[in-house]
This record gives sequence, C-alpha cells and structure tokens, in this order.
Amino acid sequence: MSALLSLAPTTLSSDYQIRFANLHDLEQILAIYNAEILNGTANWNDQAVSFADYRQRFLTLQEQQFPMIVVEDLQLKKIAGYAYYASFRSISGYRQTIEHSVFIDPSYARKGMGKALMQQLIHLAKQQQMHIMVAAIDSENMGSIMLHEQLGFVQTGYMPQVGQKKGTWRDLVWMQLQLSN
Repeated sequence: MSALLSLAPTTLSSDYQIRFANLHDLEQILAIYNAEILNGTANWNDQAVSFADYRQRFLTLQEQQFPMIVVEDLQLKKIAGYAYYASFRSISGYRQTIEHSVFIDPSYARKGMGKALMQQLIHLAKQQQMHIMVAAIDSENMGSIMLHEQLGFVQTGYMPQVGQKKGTWRDLVWMQLQLSN
C-alpha cells in the first residue's frame, strides 16, 4: 500500500509518527477497537471482535487498495490510534464514495491525533481520486462532529433511533466531505 500512496507531512510532535499499518500492529489496533466496543458509543457493535476477524478485515482493506494508518508513540512503541476508510456501499455507482473510521486510545485523547489521522485520510483519498468521504457519527459525540466541521465536512443527514448501544437507542449524524469537483 505504501508504494502506491504517500503520507503528507504532519504537525504532530516528533514523539509520534503516522505510518501505514501492518500485520504486526493488529493486536494493538484490535485492543483499541474492542475497548471502544465494550466501553464507548462511537461504535455500535456490542461484542468484541476476534483477532482472526479483524485480521481478515485488514487483509480485505489491503486487497481493495484502501489504507489503514496508525499513529505510533515512538518512545513507548505503542499504537496510540488508527484510521482507515473503505467502500461506502458495494454497489458500483458508489465506487468513489468512502466511509472512514478513526479510533484513539483513550490515554492519548485530546492531543490532536484524531485530527492528524483525519487529515492523512483526506490526503490519501484525494490521491486515490475519491469523490466523497462519509462519516457516520453518534449524535452525542460532539467532539467528533466539531472536528469534522473543522475539516470541512457538512451534515447531510440525521437518523433518530437507528441503532442501539447498551440498551439505549442512538441517533446517527451523517456528514460528508467533497474531495473533488
């Protein structure tokens, strides 16, 4: 993947590096993802994902030429967060529309890593000549909504009570960014 796409310079401190994910990162990535499933509301799954299932997800992204990137704490050799995008829908008419996900280890929250990862995803999507990047955000995740607005996303939809998490109905905010004219 890295031979086909290039990352942009980042504004993160020299203690952190954004790079393409590899198979060796998957255990740490999965720990971040499963912690969000079990403790948060940014992801509406209700059961932790197995390593085998997540490994297959990663390999499928690679096969489809979609990037997964990580931000690594260079001092601790620890993955602080990760992000990727994939097809929005499998119908061919949507082939230039992607939906992204960003997850940050809570111990690294509010350090600009989510924004840096999002900026890289936008940069990569433009290299791949994508047209629209879609975000599906829990309506109570105001930090994510505000970050997306800062990056130029606009709200294009609101779907009340379309999902559940921990027995509570959740509302979904749809946002999108136009990447090309």
